[in-house]
Amino acid sequence: MAPASPPPEVPPSRAVRPFAELPSFLEAQLLDRRVVRLWGRLDDNAISRACAELMALDATGDSAVQLYVSSCDAPLQSALSVIDTIDLLGVPVHVSCLGRVEGAAVGIVAVGAKRLIAPHAQLHLNEPEVEVSGRASQFAAWAEHYRSQLDRYLARLAQATGRPVEHLEADMSFGRWLAPEEAVAYGLVDALWAPPDKSVRRGQRLAGSD
Repeated sequence: MAPASPPPEVPPSRAVRPFAELPSFLEAQLLDRRVVRLWGRLDDNAISRACAELMALDATGDSAVQLYVSSCDAPLQSALSVIDTIDLLGVPVHVSCLGRVEGAAVGIVAVGAKRLIAPHAQLHLNEPEVEVSGRASQFAAWAEHYRSQLDRYLARLAQATGRPVEHLEADMSFGRWLAPEEAVAYGLVDALWAPPDKSVRRGQRLAGSD
């Protein structure tokens, strides 16, 4: 039996990019339109870039910034960095939620000045993911620091939703999932992101062709 041949190599020009990455010219066009994206797993590089883009747009204009959040999860400290940046900006940040958003990234959606959720999106209230390393003797200090950060996060989420901290903490411990309508009722978002009326736009195009 002949050995299996290796899979063909993908030419560099056709290599598949991770969904969170876009060509630089598309990123530039989005920034020109005051759009920032948070896509996928939010590591330190993604958080630093998003915060820098938000601050740059704050410094270069007075109109609202559009923040799109999709398929997103974030460690607690990373989410708090974005939340603090949004809170400190001089321009409003309008957040639109697509796909699944969970963990501490839910707080990023909740603190927007205007908050929309797509019809098939989901929000997952669960305890933020944590990573810890070091000696056992340092664990008590780390646990105290983590509790302080979690309390900050819960207090800001309570302010954004109008719900008691105790209710939020219980739902996070339970791992509650919310459909779009439930997320609106819960106070995490303001409204469903309604699609544009295509019949109106089609009529406008036909009228313009006369």
